[in-house]
Amino acid sequence: MALFGSSTKAIPVTSAVPRHIAVIMDGNGRWARKRFLPRVAGHKRGVETVREMVKSCASLGVEFLTLFAFSSENWRRPPEEVSFLMGLFMEALGKEVVKLHENNIRMVVVGDRSQFDATLCARIDAAEALTRDNTGLTLTIAANYGGRWDLMQAMNRLTSQTPEKSGAYAEDDLATHLAMHYAPEPDLFIRTGGEKRISNFLLWQLAYTELYFTDTLWPDFNQTAFNQAIKSYQARERRFGRTSEQLTETSSNKESSKNA
Repeated sequence: MALFGSSTKAIPVTSAVPRHIAVIMDGNGRWARKRFLPRVAGHKRGVETVREMVKSCASLGVEFLTLFAFSSENWRRPPEEVSFLMGLFMEALGKEVVKLHENNIRMVVVGDRSQFDATLCARIDAAEALTRDNTGLTLTIAANYGGRWDLMQAMNRLTSQTPEKSGAYAEDDLATHLAMHYAPEPDLFIRTGGEKRISNFLLWQLAYTELYFTDTLWPDFNQTAFNQAIKSYQARERRFGRTSEQLTETSSNKESSKNA
């Protein structure tokens, strides 16, 4: 069941701290190449940045952090790199999940697991089960995920479960079956590494998300870089289809109500 509403159906409540941040962690390979290291060294260093990002979001009061770890198109990479990434994922699940649990962080993995081996699937299941009841930050790892895959799997589930509604489906009907139905739409999307595209990530959910692109490579995305992204977000005017004048009027009405 979808727990949160749609930004195209109703105006969401916003605040200075993003409730949900989604990140494409780009630039690991280029970080390594600049240092004359193999690409895999960049991915390994990137795990440390993930650790720091989780801490930063938790301390700031962010409720949901979603990280694009492996896209459905990343299988096109060299086999040795794909193999390393799968091993790194396994290693991280083994080492990091206990720490996440100790810090009351819930972990969820979204994506098509049919291409993962049984051992990796079992480790994902164990990590989710261990942290399921935690009430702090929800950390979502998108692995073998693609926005089009998400829409297709949601549509297939919807039409198979309620074929009698064919031709009369509403937006909320589909949203219920999306992989991230448990989370609000992202307030802030961050992509490191200098590329300015969303690369098939959360196509449905990014409808009204504020987009932030930085040339900083993911392994170098430190607290200072994160603070810059937050400041950029806080300077945005989130209109959701309204005019600036309407926002000013709404803000004035709220202030009047406080002082009444």
